[in-house]
Amino acid sequence: MSINIPRAEHPNPQFERKNWRNLNGEWEFEIDNSVSGIERELYKADKLESKITVPFCPESKLSGIGNTDFMNCVWYRREIDITADELKGKVFLRFGAVDYEATVYINSTEACTHKGGYVSFKADITALLKEGTNVITVCAKDDVRSPLIPRGKQSERLHSWGCDYTRTTGIWQTVWLEFTPETYVDSIKLVPNAQNSSVSFTAKLCGKAALKIEALYEGRIVGYFSMEEASGCICGEIKLSETHLWEVGCGRLYDLRIIFGEDEVSSYFGLRSVRLDGYKFLINEESVFQRLVLDQGFYPDGIYTAPSDEALVNDIKLSLEAGFNGARLHQKVFEERFLYHCDKMGYIVWGEFPNWGLDYSAPDAVYGILPEWCEEVERDFNHPSIVGWCPFNETWDYGGRQQRNSLLEIVYRTTKQLDPTRPCIDTSGNFHVVTDIYDVHDYEQDPKIFSECYDKLVSDGELYDQVNKYHGHRQTYRGEASFVSEYGGIKWVVGESDDNAWGYGNAPKTEEEFINRYKGLTDVLLDNELMFGFCYTQLYDVEQEQNGLYTYDREPKFDMEIFRKINSRKAAIEK
Repeated sequence: MSINIPRAEHPNPQFERKNWRNLNGEWEFEIDNSVSGIERELYKADKLESKITVPFCPESKLSGIGNTDFMNCVWYRREIDITADELKGKVFLRFGAVDYEATVYINSTEACTHKGGYVSFKADITALLKEGTNVITVCAKDDVRSPLIPRGKQSERLHSWGCDYTRTTGIWQTVWLEFTPETYVDSIKLVPNAQNSSVSFTAKLCGKAALKIEALYEGRIVGYFSMEEASGCICGEIKLSETHLWEVGCGRLYDLRIIFGEDEVSSYFGLRSVRLDGYKFLINEESVFQRLVLDQGFYPDGIYTAPSDEALVNDIKLSLEAGFNGARLHQKVFEERFLYHCDKMGYIVWGEFPNWGLDYSAPDAVYGILPEWCEEVERDFNHPSIVGWCPFNETWDYGGRQQRNSLLEIVYRTTKQLDPTRPCIDTSGNFHVVTDIYDVHDYEQDPKIFSECYDKLVSDGELYDQVNKYHGHRQTYRGEASFVSEYGGIKWVVGESDDNAWGYGNAPKTEEEFINRYKGLTDVLLDNELMFGFCYTQLYDVEQEQNGLYTYDREPKFDMEIFRKINSRKAAIEK
């Protein structure tokens, strides 16, 4: 594979075949702001207006386009060569993510559609291909101003402002071809049992053949399953002869080799359990304090897309160096490759959804989140680094209308049906309806006031935060496990003063004042015996929001050893 292909690594190590082809690189490209491309039959066009570098969105510098204005619709075109041998089995075209509504054509014929800008999808394009040159065309429509399209942190204004940033349109993750035999593995769902040292699985198979699954640890076969003439949906259990727990800071992973007839898939899993026990969050039956940081997943040159695989790893390393052990992956569905590195490094994360922009009061808002949220939970279920789900964040009123509580409840209950193994927060911060965890957001900057607020949880059993001060009638604390999942956000601008810089509260005047404020706020949460974690806002600056511990270019603003010592000391709930 050419080293000139951007993001050339396999995008999904949890489901990897050797026979695949990366389609990143130069594609033809055209902006279609009138959304008339289908009427003009651009899917039949011999050429589009310009060139773009996939998988980077057209708003980014790395794409070669750099258009940050609104784009209602964009088109992509690429020619590929297919051999006769490749047509002997199945050919799947896979997309990591396309924002928002994608229609894919092969040789001018529609192959598939997908709605949702954040999760992966595929199309069986075998019947549409021919030996020789073939044409892939993609149409992507997007409207971040629509009240039924979740946009996350993409700005509804022309420019970035506050905590909203540059938009992403169209293809923003890897595009690849996958070649399989006629009989192949469609998917596998893994449920580890740390107490029993085993892993249960549900494999969806297409066709009929012998099925063999090997579990390996550091190259040694430690578990085995086999079945002759397997087909359809197969459930089973693999007993493990060696027990190696996946723990925070130690991502001990088992490899998995799945052989079905002539098809072979590589995967992996981590042996760990998570559950709530009163106020405690247990990982492998031990109370673990979650020292989380808010990670927005934005990059100066790639916007939503990391410029390299190394950049993904580096963000985790920066967090660990500051004394955090995990992150809230905030208002974005992160790419599977990032989760792979979290799995390897023992870095705990929360799977979240970019719900901002959705009108939670609308009767049909459920269609704007539930289908893609279900796809996300299904896509990421096997990742041991994910310790919980959070489909909504801060469901503020929309146009003066309150949220539909039934919307939050149905998404929460669907999540629990899809995954009973992890806790679910219905909406982070506010306004809770039915939830496993009652988290709060509080950007109070005075440690004394902060302490007086959360000391009441221990003394009076009362979780009193800044939201409840003004909206106490909208949600009720019923003794659930709890943590402050957003706090701090202390503004600190490196270099020349920036009038557009944004952060929470009054910025400290000196570095010493910043550190003392950070330590004071964090100590309140570490010393609270009924808090199982915290999440500091945020890891790095994003555009004008300059409240990170690192700059947008990932340069440290302070001596990170200071923050590592503050964050990593033992918490009261761990003692």
